[in-house]
Amino acid sequence: MAGRLKGKVALVTAAGQGIGRAIAEAFAAEGAEVIATDIDAGKVEGLKAAMRDKLDVRSTEAVTAMAEIVNKKFGALDVLANIAGYVHQGTIFECGDAEWDLSFDLNVKSMHRTIKAFLPAMLKQKRGSIINMSSAVSSIRGVPQRYAYGATKAAVIGLTKAVAADFIRQGIRCNAICPGTIESPSLEERIRDLSKSTGKSLEAVEQAFIERQPMGRLGKPEEVAALAVFLASDESSYITGQPHLVDGGMAM
Repeated sequence: MAGRLKGKVALVTAAGQGIGRAIAEAFAAEGAEVIATDIDAGKVEGLKAAMRDKLDVRSTEAVTAMAEIVNKKFGALDVLANIAGYVHQGTIFECGDAEWDLSFDLNVKSMHRTIKAFLPAMLKQKRGSIINMSSAVSSIRGVPQRYAYGATKAAVIGLTKAVAADFIRQGIRCNAICPGTIESPSLEERIRDLSKSTGKSLEAVEQAFIERQPMGRLGKPEEVAALAVFLASDESSYITGQPHLVDGGMAM
């Protein structure tokens, strides 16, 4: 069924690659006017979108300015997809203040910034779907070497539930997506880093990621994007405040 997002305006952060790009492409394919943003503006070139621009979600000023531009040009958002994130590897002993602060700033506070900037216009039109990228590795499940990352993604679930509760009677829905291990440039980078730090082959490191997925394979960005389309569409109009797993059975 095509056209599930026809007439909707959707902004996607981190749309340049991986899950963010797959979501932006899926939204456009379903008829949405997509505003594709990324810290690297070059990465969103070539995307089918109504607007493509640089956005540093760690900057309150940049996010506020983007909201002013978008609201003036398109009107209020119908969909805000907060995808930008960072995966810190290591235990508490490998996590200094700088790594902790970066993890929370990019994974959690960025969502605070975008929601605070775009929500007022959404409230005026009395409708909107906010989709926050969390993870199966969060308050749902702990895994080794994901101390800071798991803490931030648990916080995203709490933030999601709080926004949903505050604005449920004003037409706003807020949900979280919780992926397992997904094929992406980010994962490829982590595999290279682990191979270098452990001395294991790239193949061995990748196989370890695969083996923690009970389904026996890595997920694809398009599989996460399919869930995002559902949460952005009116098909999910009775769903809010929930973490939604797309994890190959990782959290069973």
